[in-house]
Amino acid sequence: VQLQASGGGLVQAGGSLRLSCVASSYTFSRDGVAWFRQAPGMEREFVAAIRWSGTYYADSVKGRFTASRDNAKNTGYLQMNSLEPEDTAVYYCATTTQPPNYDGSYYEEYDMDYWGKGTQVTVSS
Repeated sequence: VQLQASGGGLVQAGGSLRLSCVASSYTFSRDGVAWFRQAPGMEREFVAAIRWSGTYYADSVKGRFTASRDNAKNTGYLQMNSLEPEDTAVYYCATTTQPPNYDGSYYEEYDMDYWGKGTQVTVSS
């Protein structure tokens, strides 16, 4: 199983990026696709997820980021708008068979089954 995240780059504050996560040797149509990020010196944190039951977002990105998927292409997406310097991080995609935690945290790292390598997102002020 391989997950490949791409689409990162350097963007000015207020700009947009769309990340993609392509799965190979694996059909994830029944699983959740999640996005995490890790800023320098920080722990990896949940950003967003999409599952058959809905979409889920960290409070810090709600209203700015949108998770989507194209099961026919085995690809998940994270559309990031109104980017802020605080969004600078390495972004990772992952898949999970677990339902989200409905206490507001939604997903933790240990809920994930497969991880892709990260893609760097840098937002300049």
